[in-house]
Amino acid sequence: MKKEISRRKFVVSTVGAGTGVLILPQLSAIQASGRANPLRPIIISSHSNETGRLAMEAGWEVLRAGGNAVDAVEKAANVIEDDPEDTSVGYGGLPNENGVVQLDASFMDGRTYSAGAVACLENIRHPSSVAKLVMQRTDHVLLVGAGALDFARAWGFPEENLLTDKARKIWLRWKEELSPDDDWGLPEHLQKIKQNESYYQDFPDIEHHYGTTNVLAIDVNGDIAGCTTTSGLSFKLNGRVGDSPIIGAGLYVDNEVGAAGATGRGEDVIKSCASYFMVLRMKEGIPPQKACEEALRMITDKYRKVNPDFYPSEKFVAINKAGEYGCATMKGERNPRMSVMSEKGFLRHEGIVAYPGK
Repeated sequence: MKKEISRRKFVVSTVGAGTGVLILPQLSAIQASGRANPLRPIIISSHSNETGRLAMEAGWEVLRAGGNAVDAVEKAANVIEDDPEDTSVGYGGLPNENGVVQLDASFMDGRTYSAGAVACLENIRHPSSVAKLVMQRTDHVLLVGAGALDFARAWGFPEENLLTDKARKIWLRWKEELSPDDDWGLPEHLQKIKQNESYYQDFPDIEHHYGTTNVLAIDVNGDIAGCTTTSGLSFKLNGRVGDSPIIGAGLYVDNEVGAAGATGRGEDVIKSCASYFMVLRMKEGIPPQKACEEALRMITDKYRKVNPDFYPSEKFVAINKAGEYGCATMKGERNPRMSVMSEKGFLRHEGIVAYPGK
């Protein structure tokens, strides 16, 4: 008898919550950090694999030549979006329930306080670049679906089928074992969900089921930019939009403070305004590492009030104006890693697990 496996069991992730109003002291991130000489330029990413390293090198070339943070972030994000082996972003990303790859991305320029985003974008390999143009060439922030595609076409982006053979085979396997309650019913944190390991055993190289990468940079002038790009929750309902294109959820940049980005279950990151929360905490003088950890605990505290046994899966990254950075994940058996590139060279930095063993 065929075993039923819901997408909810494939995709172990989530978040949720809300944030309160904070009264913030007028203290710069550099003053708060105590760093006399800010580390800049610098570029970081939540991706810590080989593609993450290549992305950091591409972005660093822009920064080293005196280029701006916006261009460096775009260059790095495009490298990750181009990787067909990465099932969480761009070309090769896992599709929605209909087998269609729908991409989300956001971009923010701290220098001009501008933002742009696209959601449910089909057939365009580099949603980060489209989001950048929404930011720079329109007075809008978010374009969705057919409108986002029309905009990309107008700017000459080539269309292509983004579903690779690898992603298609994974999607077909999911279809074969589809559960009748997939995506229909209570929110995940209100259900009793048991992890089914067979999917991971059959596809051991698939690391990201909820996807996403963040790229954040500070250029030689101290200007900050960031991008979050993703193929979203695998096998999602058609038209689902996660946190990645939502400014304040999947990404937030403040040129006077720093920047933060989120990966994980988008619905929950949206409800917690996680990236905005982290930047607010850094504005109060909290180091980036601590800001990431506090955001995770804020989310979990909300969920545990209604389900004491539930621990969502998120990974956050942040950087402040002084060039200090950090990352944290909700749970796991090993510390999360992130990619960093500066004048000191390339580094895979280890962060913190907020709830080890969960």
